[in-house]
Amino acid sequence: MNQPKPPPPIVTAQEPSGSTHIRSFVHRRAHITPSQEQAIASWLPRWAISYQNHLLDLEAAFGRQAPTILEIGFGMGETTQQIAQARPDDNFLGVEVFNAGVGALLKRIHEHELDNIRIIQHDAVEVLRDMIAPNTLAGAHIYFPDPWPKNRHHKRRLIQPAFIQLLASRLAPGAYIHCATDWEHYAQQMLEVLSAEPGLQNTCTDYAPRPDYRPLTKFENRGLRLGHGVWDLIFTRRPQGADAHDTKAD
Repeated sequence: MNQPKPPPPIVTAQEPSGSTHIRSFVHRRAHITPSQEQAIASWLPRWAISYQNHLLDLEAAFGRQAPTILEIGFGMGETTQQIAQARPDDNFLGVEVFNAGVGALLKRIHEHELDNIRIIQHDAVEVLRDMIAPNTLAGAHIYFPDPWPKNRHHKRRLIQPAFIQLLASRLAPGAYIHCATDWEHYAQQMLEVLSAEPGLQNTCTDYAPRPDYRPLTKFENRGLRLGHGVWDLIFTRRPQGADAHDTKAD
């Protein structure tokens, strides 16, 4: 009888989150619609923040003082829009590299008259390293990042020890990291990497139930109908670890 294949080993990159970090994205020639192009032309100056190699004043960027949630890789912005609508007292800073996604979210911001979202179109590692002060974020959302399914590409996955160390340092004590993926092997890697970060603690024994604030996307609903799994992980920063990694990464 054929035995089932064991899952591939979890490969994590150990490079520091500096200028030589492994990028978790590849620039591809992606389709962008005329409405997305128009949204970029019309609304990018109003709702976007340029990458800069110095700390961002979040209060000035949003025009108010409020808890700020970082969302990394917001795709077409559907989830970002719905969460921002449901949580008007929170600020949401979305980081995305692809033009189509930026245009789509700008269109949503304008159509729904949302004032609590800002966008940075840049590499999330560099944004965290250079623009976000330690101990400031109220939370971070990383939903369905590229799973890089081929074994030789696992080192390109975003959830790696050096990145999580950097991200944890930017969270205020008690703030949370919420990840979600529909790739079981990546979920296992996420659980392993997040659990190994001394500044974080799991809110559950392993995986978390999907919280009400994270809506189901059309893609996710389709996958669930086909029997595909989805794994959520929610970790919080330990109060006693507030100063564990609070220096700017080199």
